[in-house]
Amino acid sequence: MMTVLFNIGIVLITFCLMECVTWLTHKYIMHGLFWNLHEDHHNKTPHFFEKNDYFFVMFAGVSMFFFAVGNFVEGYRFMFFIGIGITLYGIAYFLVHDVFIHQRFKWFTRTNNIYFRALRKAHKVHHKHMGKQEGECFGMLFVPLKYFREAMRSKQ
Repeated sequence: MMTVLFNIGIVLITFCLMECVTWLTHKYIMHGLFWNLHEDHHNKTPHFFEKNDYFFVMFAGVSMFFFAVGNFVEGYRFMFFIGIGITLYGIAYFLVHDVFIHQRFKWFTRTNNIYFRALRKAHKVHHKHMGKQEGECFGMLFVPLKYFREAMRSKQ
């Protein structure tokens, strides 16, 4: 039982830490060294796929690495559960960022939840900057309180 709880804990902690990894990667890698891959996400093109989608592939590779090491290297089983946490975050990222916010698939078009309105507003603020400098709101799931306040005011 303790092992199961420990493994669930690894998955949950990894999922939460991925928000920090996402923030740091988005601010310093996507808006820095690899801006050439991320730029088309800020400056829309008529194509369904973006160069920015390579970041999904990169994170999937990291997740697969953890799955492989955790599954095949004795003594490193915990890494398998880190891979699960990364994968679950990737699924959440896809559903929130690509499906809900950017509507790449028209699945959640009528959502009027305060959290989701705040999330969408924070992301719009991020995208108002078309260049790689002076960005804000680099995270995905954790939304600054000021956007919750705005979402609550707009509901009234």
